Order: sequence, then C-alpha cells, then structure tokens
Amino acid sequence: MDTVQRRDELTVDWQWSHFEDLRVGDLYELLAARNEVFVMEQNCPFQDADGFDQEAWHLLGWHAVKTGTPRELAAYCRVIAPGIKYPEPSIGRVLTTNRHRSTGLGRVLVAEAIKRCLALHPGQAISIGAQQRLEKFYREFGFQTTSEIYIEDGIPHVDMLLKP
Repeated sequence: MDTVQRRDELTVDWQWSHFEDLRVGDLYELLAARNEVFVMEQNCPFQDADGFDQEAWHLLGWHAVKTGTPRELAAYCRVIAPGIKYPEPSIGRVLTTNRHRSTGLGRVLVAEAIKRCLALHPGQAISIGAQQRLEKFYREFGFQTTSEIYIEDGIPHVDMLLKP
C-alpha cells in the first residue's frame, strides 16, 4: 500500500488489487460503499454487479482516524482493461464516501487512478462514462467529452476520453 498525506492532514493508504487478490472483507467494504453512494444516496436502483469487477483492478483508499483504530474505506474506483467495456482502458465506479467529501480526496483519487491506469496501459487513452454533473470535474484532468448526454440508470451521463 502507498500512503498519501492530504492537505487536511488525513492519511490515506492506497490499496491496488486485482479482483482475485481482494480479501473478502475488502470486497465487502467496496461493494457496501458502492451501494451506499450509487444506490442509496443517488436513489438509483441498478445492477451494480455488472460482470466487470472480475476483470478489473480496484483502487481502495483506506483511512484510519488514528493509529490503532479500525480503518475505513474513504475512496474507491476500478480500472478495466481495454476491449472489455470500451476500446480503451477505463476508470469507473469513482466515489468518495460521504464522510470524506469536500476534502479534495476525490481529486487525489482520480489522479491516482489515472497514474495507475497509465502504468498498466502506457500510451493509451483512458475512457470514462461520467455523470454529466461531473463533466467539469473530469475536464480538470484533461478528459474531453466525446458523446452527447445520454441517460444511464436514470442519470444523465457523457462519455469522456483522456488522450495520451
């Protein structure tokens, strides 16, 4: 795990695991966080178990309030290889948990995901299917919108591409 100190002095330990290397407890935590954010908070019943997790790398950002306390999942996303969901590698299921929003952790997470995606797939563009309300956020990283707005699971989305 890599440790990153954020501006607000909150320490995040990054775990980068392929699906088969995830511990059962870590898998439970990431699925619970995805359910909390994408289903409960966004009031969007959808099939989260979409068949892509088994082929993905998972980036989990763990936070311990202080040394010796249980860690909690603060941020998460997954990276899918090219040719599985998009022609390019893709980043998806990007989230920060409610307790860790408005801290800058989302930006740290996306930057970390881009870095790791490019390390796995050097010189390749990266695709995302972004919620349209986050289009400006992803543009800050260099992503460009490549589609019209479309509705996915009742939420407006756009496809975006980060060129190498």
